[in-house]
Amino acid sequence: MDSIDRALIEGLRRNSRAGFADLGATVGLSASAVKRRVDKLVADKVIRSFTIDVDPNVDGAGTEAYVELFCRGTVAPADLRRILNAVPEVVNAATITGEADAIVHIRSRDIPSLEEALERVRSAASVDHTRSAIVLSRLVQR
Repeated sequence: MDSIDRALIEGLRRNSRAGFADLGATVGLSASAVKRRVDKLVADKVIRSFTIDVDPNVDGAGTEAYVELFCRGTVAPADLRRILNAVPEVVNAATITGEADAIVHIRSRDIPSLEEALERVRSAASVDHTRSAIVLSRLVQR
């Protein structure tokens, strides 16, 4: 990856619908040269997907929480992934350092549905307990 690839990625981060000609104008390349570079970045898995960011309130998922997950004994990340994939309200999760084993981001339509999602997570045999923080307002989102 060179500085042109980095500039193309930054342009796509700002607007994933930007045309190759528009991107090319910012980096000094033709549309076809930009297309070849973007295709290579996709083939090399540098660019993993093109997506849209929809307001969660539109999808009825305006309530969100970050949940620390504490497990009984040692639990493999693959097992946690299986448990959390079964709960559609889980939008992101990662294993972490510190006291908790994982941090889970949950989005739901309201507090009762958030509680139901938490209960589905807690019902897994390997989950000991959780500690939740409900989001009041977003300050920075990039």
